[in-house]
Amino acid sequence: MATGLRRRAARDVPVRVLLTGAGGRLGRDLHLALAGAVPPGGVPPGRLGPPSSRSVDVVAADRLRMPVHVRGAVLEAVEGVRPDVIVHAAARTDVDGCEPDPDGAFLVNALGTRHVAEAAARVGAHLVYISTDYVFDGTAGRYREWDTPNPISVYGASKRAGERECPSSATIVRTSWLSGLSGDGAVRRMLRQAFEESPLRYVDDQRGSPTFAADLAATVAALALARLPGTYHVTNEGSASRFELAQAVLAAVGQDPSRVEPITTADLDPQPPARRPPDSSLDNFALRLAGWPALAPWREGLARYVAALDER
Repeated sequence: MATGLRRRAARDVPVRVLLTGAGGRLGRDLHLALAGAVPPGGVPPGRLGPPSSRSVDVVAADRLRMPVHVRGAVLEAVEGVRPDVIVHAAARTDVDGCEPDPDGAFLVNALGTRHVAEAAARVGAHLVYISTDYVFDGTAGRYREWDTPNPISVYGASKRAGERECPSSATIVRTSWLSGLSGDGAVRRMLRQAFEESPLRYVDDQRGSPTFAADLAATVAALALARLPGTYHVTNEGSASRFELAQAVLAAVGQDPSRVEPITTADLDPQPPARRPPDSSLDNFALRLAGWPALAPWREGLARYVAALDER
């Protein structure tokens, strides 16, 4: 009887999750998904991993509450919250802005992750780190979790350095070409341009896996609560060039996709400061091997994303 009471008491204690980067492109959807809600534009996740009988208490920290590059602030925040799980989504993600400022990129993405990993170890919290397809050089495409990273930009190198700061027990989630209802992103820019008169030109020699935050957040939340160690690629199914994505965006809002003209990266004027991988599309191989359900195809995610924007 006493043992049963202790087990019931343990189940009644909420899982406390500390979320960094809560104000970012992914953070707001992660907050909802961790709390058991469906983010706008998402779908009910069904059974993702082992079911949990415990409720979740999410503590959301933006960069003002927890500047990850300040070690003392991180240690104080984490020790004050004493979470069971830390989902570390805070990052500097401006790819071109990182290129001339490697110190700033590594300060947040690498050293900041070191601080979060240290704090997690102090309180015994499981760490989940959000990473990127840009850790690969893009010469192969369809990258699996066991392929060797070789970043070609400061942003990619700083995120790879952040991966290396994580302990072996951590969950590392790599994603690609992320679009969220919060913040900016490629799809938001394409949607703005869809209703302009200017010609639309997008490169046809850069490929990736378009991913939508509402879909990504549900799987990240499930991985976090299951506390599965290791690296997982988590993207919407399929890949596209930026030209193909722009065509699909125009079609989704009733515009003529033939307005989009294909160009090469070499045609861009001016050239962007940071190099992009030619094909950094990710294969969600480990997720599939572990028996977890795949995310929806990216075109389906795009349709729900556009509908969610219309409802705002």
